Amino acid sequence: MARTDFYRIAARDGQQIPVYVTRPPGKGPWPTVVLVHGGPNVRGWSGIWDDESQFLASRGYLVVKPEFRGSAGYGVKLLESGFKQWGLASQDDIADATTWAAGQGLADPKRTCIAGYGGYATLMGLVRYPDLYRCGVAWSAVTDIEMMYDIWWSDVGDEWKGYGMPAMVGDKAKDSAQFAATSPLKLAARIQRPLLLAHGGVDERVPIVHAHALRDALEAAHAPLTWIEYPEEAHGWYEPATRVGFYERVAAFLAANIGSGANAAKP
Repeated sequence: MARTDFYRIAARDGQQIPVYVTRPPGKGPWPTVVLVHGGPNVRGWSGIWDDESQFLASRGYLVVKPEFRGSAGYGVKLLESGFKQWGLASQDDIADATTWAAGQGLADPKRTCIAGYGGYATLMGLVRYPDLYRCGVAWSAVTDIEMMYDIWWSDVGDEWKGYGMPAMVGDKAKDSAQFAATSPLKLAARIQRPLLLAHGGVDERVPIVHAHALRDALEAAHAPLTWIEYPEEAHGWYEPATRVGFYERVAAFLAANIGSGANAAKP
């Protein structure tokens, strides 16, 4: 089992950000995957076994897992400082953790990819920090915040749309300009790094229309896109064959874009 260490780092504004780092065998700097948790207002990580981190480490990748502002389980200050910060300060925290890992001699800054079930943050990372990440892997991703309000057939209830989302994500009317400025869909032309985008066909939490819309926009912009659709999967992968096939695709995608693990030749 690969070693996982816990750190607290200072973001650019001084906010303390918890970060978990899983190290592969050998000596760094390593090719790196910045793994972003979903939610986002949940606790993403802990010290227990994490299959994704261990899989990536077994393939020779350093794994950096930031608990960006808005994450739960580390005090109310960190949680509430992430309200209405999708794509903004929360995104900066992820970038700051990436930069920190490189500064510590752990992450190879020329071979770093952003990925995760936190698909929205993965996409916004490619939009806002194209020089920091060489590629991205996003699955089950929200691609447009306003669309979360508009899609009536998701399992997001009216109470959450009426009370929770306006306070924690943003108000559809009052924050419309912010939504437009932090929409991966509307900013698709700025995604020019290779992206693996995957979605489940029966996802009720984030309906696949999110992914279809972004796929079409990226194809129109001639962006380097690898598209995967699992017709029978929901919000995440549940069938063992899907999980095995997906992570085989992820490993191949990473190898093609940031090298095949710790033994890859540096570009």
